[in-house]
Amino acid sequence: MAHILPPFRADHVGSFLRTDAVANARAMFHKGLISRDGLTRVEDEEIAKLVQKEKECGLKAVTDGEFRRAFWHLDFLVGLDGVENIAAKAWSTHFQGTQPKATTAVITGKVGFPKDHPFLDAFRRLKKIAGDTMVKFTIPSPSMLYQICIVRDKDYQPIPMYKDNDALLLSDIEKTWTDAMLALYNEGCRYLQFDDTSWGEFCSDEKTKLYSSYGRDLKKVQEDYVKVLNGVLSHKPADMTITMHICRGNFRSTWFSSGGYEPVAELLFGHCNVDGFFLEYDSDRAGDFKPLRFIKDQTVVLGLITSKFPELEDEEMVKGRIKEASQYVPLERLCLSTQCGFSSTEEGNKLTQEQQWAKLKLVVKIAREVWKDA
Repeated sequence: MAHILPPFRADHVGSFLRTDAVANARAMFHKGLISRDGLTRVEDEEIAKLVQKEKECGLKAVTDGEFRRAFWHLDFLVGLDGVENIAAKAWSTHFQGTQPKATTAVITGKVGFPKDHPFLDAFRRLKKIAGDTMVKFTIPSPSMLYQICIVRDKDYQPIPMYKDNDALLLSDIEKTWTDAMLALYNEGCRYLQFDDTSWGEFCSDEKTKLYSSYGRDLKKVQEDYVKVLNGVLSHKPADMTITMHICRGNFRSTWFSSGGYEPVAELLFGHCNVDGFFLEYDSDRAGDFKPLRFIKDQTVVLGLITSKFPELEDEEMVKGRIKEASQYVPLERLCLSTQCGFSSTEEGNKLTQEQQWAKLKLVVKIAREVWKDA
């Protein structure tokens, strides 16, 4: 019997390398050479081609590759009520090598989810293009707004309504993501992914020491994140799947965090009520599989195929690592994917379109050989 519910045996995180047509159209739009409608037409055309390639590759859920975004997260965050995009002296966290464009989000008013958030139209367009094929849609985790605006900001100054009232801010964040989840559900979304780099940062001794030096109580922050996430998930419709993707940074094939999952595993894996975790496991920076012992009944999607570099992984090595992981999570609750998307920002990782598809075909091939229901 085929595995018919997400996450799928062969799955993927979401973003794809931007095509030349998308990159050129976005550049022309920012220069005022084409209209927003003109840009949208190009995006629709290129997303339709992408969706067809995803289907041909053997993927059972398709994304829009995040072609309409500059960043995996900021486009969503600055579309919220009470959040604004501002220029910055530097990116909010330091990558090992090339740095992203210096821009960030700040909280300027009561946080909320507007009924005209642009991601709703993006989902509608993707669903229309996908037809009968399941759509996977990605948004940043609720943790990311707090992480960017507060935890990472040494000089954070709350606006008056949130001053000395962190509980109100967290409550508003919870309601915002609940409203977003239900609005997407009402548009037909049944497979939603929360992308989250905060937990990767909490796995890093370097990051935790830095944020602690800012006066952040990281134990409480982590507990608050799980509480907010579970508050959102308590409103999840029964026929909706929500997963979390945990990453240690992904920009131009570089990263910003290192460290295994052990420091967060008991709290996150043991208490966060998502349906599945997409876990980065493509390098030694992610540690071993032992932290998976805290997984309850969630599906674990092993990110064993890197999206950062073009070299193809050895199939037998990947199968061996899946077998190793099955010591902690039963094989029937394991799946396979790339460790991250191919283009968390519009610049993309350092590999070609052909190399990107070769990676995904490898994921599908291995999954079909490991799981009979793939």
